[in-house]
Amino acid sequence: MNVLTYYISKEILKGSFITLLILLTIFNLFTLADELKDLAGNYGLKEVFFFVALTSPSVLFQLVPASALIGSLFVLGTLGNNRELVAMQAAGLSVLGIIKAVMLAGLVLVCMSMLFAEFIAPVSEKLAQKIKMTALNESVIINSTYGVWLREGSSYVNVRQAEDDGVLSDISIYELDDHRHLYQAIHADKAIFLGDKTWKLQNVKESVISTQKIQVNEQAERIWLSSIAPNLLKIVVVDPNNLSLYDLAMYVEFLKGNHQKSHSYEAAFWGRAVNPLTTFIMMLVSAPFVIGIHRGISVGERIMIGVVIGMGFDVFNRIINHFGLIYNLNPPLIALLPSLIVLALALFGLKKTRT
Repeated sequence: MNVLTYYISKEILKGSFITLLILLTIFNLFTLADELKDLAGNYGLKEVFFFVALTSPSVLFQLVPASALIGSLFVLGTLGNNRELVAMQAAGLSVLGIIKAVMLAGLVLVCMSMLFAEFIAPVSEKLAQKIKMTALNESVIINSTYGVWLREGSSYVNVRQAEDDGVLSDISIYELDDHRHLYQAIHADKAIFLGDKTWKLQNVKESVISTQKIQVNEQAERIWLSSIAPNLLKIVVVDPNNLSLYDLAMYVEFLKGNHQKSHSYEAAFWGRAVNPLTTFIMMLVSAPFVIGIHRGISVGERIMIGVVIGMGFDVFNRIINHFGLIYNLNPPLIALLPSLIVLALALFGLKKTRT
């Protein structure tokens, strides 16, 4: 690595990290404002700050492409306005050499974001949800590999699996008498939330226990009145934000093996896998805007260009992903399509600047 390449890469990394810190602060302030609305019970200011801090790694991973674009536009624009790029090119650094330096900085950013996404964000996101739900609902006892345990009065409830549409699977309810003796055990294959503290249990097996005998009854359906709300069980819902890339792949295989819908998780997997490529493309986009645009453009205008491009890409990417989910389109293609279109435009811009 020559001195000029190192210098450009170092400056771009500094600009990208500063941009990332500013964007993360802004997003965390919005999150903080939203969470302050939920202050109740044991969910106080300390828990809110913990929640914001623990959800930051997930937000950071999503902000890396935009930060890379704005940071590289800012730094390369400053170098262009100060005639430094002209001096570097006069010293023998080609346009491809500048792009190489930009991509080298992008490699560092990608490695950092993947480290957060795979090892830090899944753990911290789960912990954040657990802290919030536990503080807002005193009935939560423990979340383990055997599902989540909750207490409601003299009842103890074990939920093995929860879905994000208010449906619970493999649920057991244990009732204790005044002497803390088990007198009733209920197991249901599914529980569907009907609203107003009402659940409908399906495929119910009830065991009434006494000192003389155990009486077992079976019902197709049964109403269960409980103050346990579906949002309480978010800590056991399989959320793509709570999973690493490997865990997402394994969960997709599990759903397919059990003939369940996996399209949304496949889309999340490919979206996560394509994120590093998006970072590289966003940084590549900055090159033609700096090399091909005259030097009189101010830093503020260049940052505005970066914000517009970043927001435009994000909106376009979301639209494409929604179309993919609605029409059940190929997840890898849908994840790659926006990035490939922007890549083609960036390469076209670079070709125009070189000619």
